[in-house]
Amino acid sequence: MKKLSVSELAKLYGYSRQAIYAHINKGNLSKGADGLIDFSEALRVFGEPQSKANTVNQSQSINSQNLTEVDILKRQVDMLEKQLNQSLLRENQSIERESFYQEQIEAMQRLLEAPKTNMTTFTDQKSNQDIATDPRSEPELKDDGLTTPEQTENKRIPVPDQVEPEPAKRGFLSRFFLPNG
Repeated sequence: MKKLSVSELAKLYGYSRQAIYAHINKGNLSKGADGLIDFSEALRVFGEPQSKANTVNQSQSINSQNLTEVDILKRQVDMLEKQLNQSLLRENQSIERESFYQEQIEAMQRLLEAPKTNMTTFTDQKSNQDIATDPRSEPELKDDGLTTPEQTENKRIPVPDQVEPEPAKRGFLSRFFLPNG
């Protein structure tokens, strides 16, 4: 069989030389009289060495895992974009619906404020008397907000004629031992 030096064995298995010497000192690995280690002895202790083909397969599997993660993330991004577009569409529809209802409300308010020709109100039933000759008419005062309006009537709060006096306060013990009154 093939014999390897400590440094060659360390490179082949990816260990440090100190780790190989540690196995030798523990007795797990035996070294020949020439200072070389038999490859079969290394196989017994460390197993099959990882070849470059194995590392290539590992790197390919890692790359394929990364690609699948990227694909999963792309799908998630697409799904989130669809959800965002749907929510924006719903928001636009709600804005359109709100503006439609607002227009309907304004149209109803205009209809309510429009004068009706068939109906007569109390103000429409005024007699056509001349305001200047009507003795009942009083000039309207304009409120400019700077002066206080005049009070036309004194408003008094009614006070009862007879007010009963409050009874004198009694102490704690006098409530129990003295007669009422």
